[in-house]
Amino acid sequence: MRDASPQGRDTPWRGSIHGSLTQQAACHQRQQEITQMPDDELRELEAKRRKALWMLANISPGDSKAFDPLSILDDLELQERKDSPHADKALELNQLRDCVTVQHHHSGIDIILEQTIPQPWRERFNQASIGSTRSLAGPYASDWDKFLVEWEREMQHLQDHRLAKAANS
Repeated sequence: MRDASPQGRDTPWRGSIHGSLTQQAACHQRQQEITQMPDDELRELEAKRRKALWMLANISPGDSKAFDPLSILDDLELQERKDSPHADKALELNQLRDCVTVQHHHSGIDIILEQTIPQPWRERFNQASIGSTRSLAGPYASDWDKFLVEWEREMQHLQDHRLAKAANS
């Protein structure tokens, strides 16, 4: 699908949804049902999560230094389950990739349309991107892709810590 730019030129959409608004609407409706937290609370929760993940990043699984960040992350997940009773219906990363619109910007670089990122992922991306350079039209698509790859790595690292903690209990 193509989108007419304000300059009257067509710009291609990239992604497996091919610009399908129906797919995006379904993604956002699903996430709205899951994320019922006010924006300021979500921002605070995701800022705490980001700090804890960064603290955990340089700690080896099984190291006692992981206790504090693991406790923070466990508390945040409990809070999330309490505040979002449908959290078990959360989008998988592949579904999330399909929800987000990537557009070729007239500057020659691909950007994402930030409003197409469903919550809580938009806030997670924003927290991880604090201080990053971006276009006025939207974040760089390459930053979004890097964020998703890093998120997968962080979740695997977190799982490794939890397994080590369980083995030592």
